[in-house]
Amino acid sequence: MNETTIDKRVEQAFCTVKRRYFMTADNQHMAGNDAPFSIGHAQTISQPTTVKHMLLWLAPETGQRILDVGSGSGWSTALLANLVGPTGSVFAVERIPALKRFGEKNCQRFGGHNIEVFITQNKLGLATHAPFDRILVSAAATDKIPDELIDQLAPNGKLIIPVNNSIFELQKDAQGEIEYCHEHFGYVFVPLITDNEITVS
Repeated sequence: MNETTIDKRVEQAFCTVKRRYFMTADNQHMAGNDAPFSIGHAQTISQPTTVKHMLLWLAPETGQRILDVGSGSGWSTALLANLVGPTGSVFAVERIPALKRFGEKNCQRFGGHNIEVFITQNKLGLATHAPFDRILVSAAATDKIPDELIDQLAPNGKLIIPVNNSIFELQKDAQGEIEYCHEHFGYVFVPLITDNEITVS
């Protein structure tokens, strides 16, 4: 998929999947502000510019299987569902039951027929449904990329994950080996809770 095409598709998804419907009632009037906002439970809905960058780097295609880690409000989940279309699937995972219910309800406003939301406990990602063509993570790992997520990524797949104050863009080749790993600097996320990680270099 060329850059122009994904750029237009992401813009269209943003126009269709309105951010305000994924925010708490007291913050909805500020949905147009390019800033993160609390959704409770020490979690946030990310600022639009950051979400847009991550989707452009992820470059999801129609019909793909996507894993959305830390789905929270459900906004990124619904955007991904729009981008992969009815022939694609989005598997969203969330640790906090109240946020799972919140995000699931929000996604239903936009159809959500190609979305499944799961509660995770001590395991990262959703290995039982792997492999995934794309994995999007919306919380920051500390110093390392979790090896569980790399294992759950399909050949030719792409993983977008914050680590510390950067966002890493990792691509596998057709043989399932890491083809490249690029760092985008200058971002802030809530922390990702995980035990097993691999060092980035």
